[in-house]
Amino acid sequence: MEWELFSSSDTSVMTIRLVIAALLGGLVGVEREYHQHPAGFRTHLLVSVGSCLIMLLAFYGFQGYMKENPDVVNFDPSRLAAYVVSGIGFLGAGTILVQGYTVRGLTTAASIWVVAGIGLTVGAGMYTAAFICTIIVILSLFLLGKINFNILNKGQNKYIFIVVDERQGRLNEIVSVLEDSDVKIKGVKTERQRGYKGNNLIEYRLLVNNLDHKSFLYITERLNKLDFVDQINMDGN
Repeated sequence: MEWELFSSSDTSVMTIRLVIAALLGGLVGVEREYHQHPAGFRTHLLVSVGSCLIMLLAFYGFQGYMKENPDVVNFDPSRLAAYVVSGIGFLGAGTILVQGYTVRGLTTAASIWVVAGIGLTVGAGMYTAAFICTIIVILSLFLLGKINFNILNKGQNKYIFIVVDERQGRLNEIVSVLEDSDVKIKGVKTERQRGYKGNNLIEYRLLVNNLDHKSFLYITERLNKLDFVDQINMDGN
């Protein structure tokens, strides 16, 4: 029977490694779940366990065949691991969303890729490295996400708040005005508002660079000529 291919000690090792992989991957997923990202607890747990299983397959899945064909088999367990590392990209790509000039989901995609590595590491029996990596990942996701790195560019980055009519607002025209003034756009966020006339408005929050007061006045003058622009304000970091 197939079960006879593995000793009780092998079965114990595989069980322990799968459980540890589920635990470590799940811990990373808890942070993503807490912040309501598209790939959360279950996704990270499954990626870690699946990667661990592939690594176990590489170590144990072909033992019987190799014993029966010792002269014709040249087997490298790392080849299956390499396919996991490259193949996990499609899952990470599915978590990346592009909204205008803003890209979301890159951190989640990176965490999925790292969790796959953690699963492979546990499957190979490198428990210490897997635990250390998990701690680093969780601390980076919790702590580094709270740091505002824009302070490094204090005085250079500024926010422009532009409120437009939702039905007529055209972001591409606004961007063209800024680019014509050599103002670099580093990020765009949107928020819907309710106008005093009952109409729907959208506030574009543009994080820009290389914008002084003179340039802002020039940009304001040009933007006010657009019939869909309602308000323009600027706020420095």
